[in-house]
Amino acid sequence: MNPRKVNLILLGPPGAGKGTQAQYLQSKLGVAKLSTGDMLRAAVASGSALGKQVQDIMAKGQLVSDDIMVNLLRERIRQADCQNGFILDGFPRTVAQAEALDVMLSEEKKHIDCVIELKVDDKQLVERIAGRFSCAKCGAGYHDNFKQPKKSGVCDECGATEFSRREDDKAETVSKRLDAYHRQTAPLLPYYQKKGVLKGVDGMADIGDVTRQIDGIIGG
Repeated sequence: MNPRKVNLILLGPPGAGKGTQAQYLQSKLGVAKLSTGDMLRAAVASGSALGKQVQDIMAKGQLVSDDIMVNLLRERIRQADCQNGFILDGFPRTVAQAEALDVMLSEEKKHIDCVIELKVDDKQLVERIAGRFSCAKCGAGYHDNFKQPKKSGVCDECGATEFSRREDDKAETVSKRLDAYHRQTAPLLPYYQKKGVLKGVDGMADIGDVTRQIDGIIGG
């Protein structure tokens, strides 16, 4: 695999560290990091015909169809910053989406080189995420088990005494999101395994260790 021209998919549940690794790969390989949320926002902001269609759908509280998402991706990968490749984060989520993506990429004379799954232990991941809290004033991050303020109840950075936790970080919420991820994504693993492009890394390892595992896969 040419490490300077590569199309990747990162698979892993919320909190597995996909964003951190995607940012690293974007810098290392000179490829574009593509997230569905960013593309949808950019499409709406552009005012294009496709963007107006997306805006109407979202305004009604409906889900954007797979066909529209694939067309957004088609437009996006034609842009200059994707000439060395791209990293997909958050898409595909289902086999139907993966199949539609493959058809579109084939039409564009491209293909997926590697799908990297960040494997996690659900129980440990819930503990990792649910323990997070931050300073309500400056946003400095802490954790119940791994990083308490040096002085209990006082932010190390600004001295404030008010802290907050994100609603998304509550254990019950994290568990539900993990269940949904596994339900949706489980069929993707054999799909990409059959194509010979699926690789796994230990997503529970330290960030640097995960990065080194990924480097080993892509030839870093």
